[in-house]
Amino acid sequence: VQLQASGGGLVQAGGSLRLSCGASGGTLSGYSLGWFRQAPGKEREFVAAIRPNGGSTYYGDSVKGRFIISRENVKNSAYLQMNSLKPEDTAVYYCAAGRAITSTIRNSRAYNYWGQGTQVTVSS
Repeated sequence: VQLQASGGGLVQAGGSLRLSCGASGGTLSGYSLGWFRQAPGKEREFVAAIRPNGGSTYYGDSVKGRFIISRENVKNSAYLQMNSLKPEDTAVYYCAAGRAITSTIRNSRAYNYWGQGTQVTVSS
């Protein structure tokens, strides 16, 4: 499965962006999907994840209440709606797919497939 993240860009603080994650070479329907981010000089950080059927979602503390993860299995895609963006949200955002379960869904090691990343820059 090849993943491709898109939708990043430059936005002012308080603004919104919607990231998309598309897949080719396989179906995402059986995988948990996650979004992670990495800022310069920092470790990769869990942002959000969603279980295969979309029934359960998980968020990192720093984005809870501002970001919304969703998926459309029929379109083999996932999305991250980012609202009320802050300068500290600036990072490269990666989408990932894997057989993660509830206890591992926040761990990047639970994901086997990764997209190339999309840059999000939030100006103050």
